[in-house]
Amino acid sequence: ELKVDFRAAKGTNSGVFLRTAPVVGKDDVTTKCYELNIAPPENPFPTGSFVGRKKAEEVADSREWQTFHVTLVGGKAKVDLNGKTVLEYTDEKPIGRGYIGLQLNEGQCEFKNIKLKPLGLTALNNGKDLTGWKYTEGSKSKFVAENGEINVKDGRGSLESEASFGDFVLQWECISHAKELNSGIFFRCIPGEITNGYECQIHNGYLDGDRNKPKDFGTGGIYRRIKARKVVSNDLEWFHQTLVADGANIACWVNGYPVTMWTDDRAPNKNPREGLRTEAGTLQLQGHDPTTNLSFRNIRGVELAK
Repeated sequence: ELKVDFRAAKGTNSGVFLRTAPVVGKDDVTTKCYELNIAPPENPFPTGSFVGRKKAEEVADSREWQTFHVTLVGGKAKVDLNGKTVLEYTDEKPIGRGYIGLQLNEGQCEFKNIKLKPLGLTALNNGKDLTGWKYTEGSKSKFVAENGEINVKDGRGSLESEASFGDFVLQWECISHAKELNSGIFFRCIPGEITNGYECQIHNGYLDGDRNKPKDFGTGGIYRRIKARKVVSNDLEWFHQTLVADGANIACWVNGYPVTMWTDDRAPNKNPREGLRTEAGTLQLQGHDPTTNLSFRNIRGVELAK
């Protein structure tokens, strides 16, 4: 689900490419992407249309800020323009994964408030017990599920998902019950081994009063690989994280803010501590040390379609 505001000058031909390949030519818009057009009414595919596929319902031409709200699930697409549905389209041979591209053919166009929302996520914790999860052998941490949350105290240890994930979207909420505690969610883990995976770090500390200087890689950073570019979250407050793993590409948002975009260019290795692992593995909630006291809730995930 995508929302984006745009403003186009008179005569502009621009658009938003959906599920696009990195390079798309004029002849590829019906095979390698969905081109959501921004164009004047006299264009064969005016604003809101899928170029080469379906013309949108006509709307008044405007030089003001406008809003696209696009929902794309499998081969089914719906486009709202300024709150009105202008296009519904079904592709019998839907395009798989791809980029979102801001396109310009001619004229002038501005974009702002670009927001994405993943769809199809399912709950991975029920908040009542630890169904779907298990203690990793040798774990010293204590995990308790109640009031919709999973609380972890003490460490070193981890709670491991029974399900495995390779390429996925994962979302959760977390709270650190004291200042600058250390935890994380590990992913693509070697099953049965404590925190042998990539680590999406949880640590809300920062240096010199500057949120652009995270301590210990910062919340949303990939530990030992790349620091978060900014510490967005606070201790003693619930915060929200989104993690996307797509092949070698890993990205994390904290409270909707993109803090990490990283590509693992190391040689392949079964152990993510040693190299690139794209093979599916378990998720693990980390108990870092005896001071650990954090809670997680609303853990949801979905495996990405090919």
